[in-house]
Amino acid sequence: MNELNGQQKIAKSPWKRRFIILFILTVVLPMLAVVWLVQRFGGDVPVDYASPTEHFKYGSTGGEHEMGFPYWIWRVLPDVCPQYLPGKGYQSLGMVFEKNADGSDRDLPVGTSQRRYQGIDRVFVNCAVCHTSTVRTAADQPPTIVLGMPAATFNMKGFEEFFFHCAADPKFSKEFILPEIERQGGQLDLLDRYVVYPVAIAIMRDRVLALAGRFDWVSRQHAWGPGRVDTFNSAKVIFNFPMAHLDPDEFDAPADFPSLWRQRQRKEPQEMQLHWDGNNTTVEERNKSAAFGTGTTPPTIDLERISRVEDWILEVTPPSFSQFFPVDAELAQRGAPIYKAYCANCHGASGSDFSGELVGKVTPLAEIGTDRRRLDSYTYTLAVNQATLYAGYPWRFTHFRKTHGYANMPLDGVWLRAPYLHNGSVPSLRELLEPAAARPASFYRGNDVYDPLKVGFVSDQAQGNGPPFFLFDTTAPGNGNGGHTGKAYGTELSADEKTALVEFMKTF
Repeated sequence: MNELNGQQKIAKSPWKRRFIILFILTVVLPMLAVVWLVQRFGGDVPVDYASPTEHFKYGSTGGEHEMGFPYWIWRVLPDVCPQYLPGKGYQSLGMVFEKNADGSDRDLPVGTSQRRYQGIDRVFVNCAVCHTSTVRTAADQPPTIVLGMPAATFNMKGFEEFFFHCAADPKFSKEFILPEIERQGGQLDLLDRYVVYPVAIAIMRDRVLALAGRFDWVSRQHAWGPGRVDTFNSAKVIFNFPMAHLDPDEFDAPADFPSLWRQRQRKEPQEMQLHWDGNNTTVEERNKSAAFGTGTTPPTIDLERISRVEDWILEVTPPSFSQFFPVDAELAQRGAPIYKAYCANCHGASGSDFSGELVGKVTPLAEIGTDRRRLDSYTYTLAVNQATLYAGYPWRFTHFRKTHGYANMPLDGVWLRAPYLHNGSVPSLRELLEPAAARPASFYRGNDVYDPLKVGFVSDQAQGNGPPFFLFDTTAPGNGNGGHTGKAYGTELSADEKTALVEFMKTF
C-alpha cells in the first residue's frame, strides 16, 4: 500500500511542477511585466519646489503633457541644429540661465519646467519665460535676474521658428540626436536608447511639423524682436481660425510682455480691465488664458501648481530703482506735483498706490492715438470663441470682451518695463515725453544694460555681451510710436519739468 501511494505521488509531481511553471509563465510574469510597465510608463510626476520663487522659475503649469520635449532632445537640439539660432544655445534667444556653484550654466533656463510623464522626462516653458529678465548697471557688470518683469531679452518668435526649422531638418533624427545625447553625457539605458528615445524623436518631429503648419502665419509676419509676442493671433490657432483668410489688418500685432507685480491691487478693491486692450476683468481668467501659451489645454492644465504662481504674483513687488542707481530726492520731489497733474488720474498716485479715476479703465483709441494693430488683432469673433473655453468646467471663461481702446496701466516698477507703449515702440520714459516726431524712428531692443538717465535700456548700440540685438523699425506694421502726445500727456512740458517728472517716476 505504501509503495502504491509513493508511485502516485511520483506520478502527480511532474504535473504539479508543470502547473506551477505554467502559472508563473501565464500569470505571474505577465503581472510583473504589467506592474513594471505601469511603473516605467504610467507616472505623471512634475518636479516640485518648496520655495514659491523657485516654483515660479521652474514649476510646472501642465504644458509638458502635450507640448513637452523629452529632456535630452531639448538639451541637445541647439547643438544638432545650431544654424537656426542667432548664436550659441538658448542663451542666444535671450533665455535666462542661472549659474551653478562652479560658474557653469544650469541645465535648464529660467522659465522652463520638468515633468516625468509616460516614462520620459519632459521639458517645456512656464510663466517665467515671459516674465523674467536681467538688468546690468554697466556693460562690464554681471546681470541681476529680476522675477516678474517683462522678458525684455527673450525672442519668442525666434524660439518658435528654431524648433520649426529644426524639425524640418534631416538632422532631427535618431541618427544625429542619439550620438549628441551620448556626447553630452546622457547615459540612456538600453530601453531608452533603442526604443523610447527613437520613438520620441519621431513623435516630436511629427508633432512640431504639425504645429509649424498651423503656425505658418508667424513666419510671414515682420520680426517681433525680443520682449514681444503676438498673443491673440496665436490664440486663434486654438479655435482653428482660417489664418490665411483673416483680415490682413489683424496681423503684425505684437505687444510687449507685461509685468506681473502687485496683482492683488489689480483685483481689489475693484477689478481693473486687464491685457493691453482691457479685454478681461478677472485676474484668474487672465492667468488661465495666459497658461495656453505654456502649452496647457483644458484637460491638462495643472491648476494646483498654477494657483501657487497666482498666490505669489498677488503680493510680489518690483525691486526699487535705488537698489541699482541713486535717485535725486530733491529733483524727484519737484517732479511729484507734475506727475499728479499729468499722470496720476490714469496711472495711479504712485507705484504702490493705484488710486485714480481712470486707472485700469480703457481709453478710446481716438483719444490715446497709439498704434491700433494690437487692438484690431483682438476681434469680436475671437471673444465669442473664448467664451467656449473650459465649457463644462466651473471656471469656464465668461469675461472676455471686445474693447475699442487701450487700458490705463498702473506704473509699479515702471522703470523695468521699458520699452514703452503697448508695442514697446519708445525706448525710454524720457523719450516717451517727447512728441512722436522727436521719438527715435529706430532703436535696438534686447540689451539688458540700463540707462538711468533716460530710464530705459541702452538702445543706441548694435552689439553687447548678450544675445544679438534687434533693430526696431517704427515704420513697420504694428510698430508705430505715435500717440500718448499733447498737453494732457506731458509732451509739451519744459525740459526741466520732464527731467523732474522722470526722476519722480524712478521711485516707482
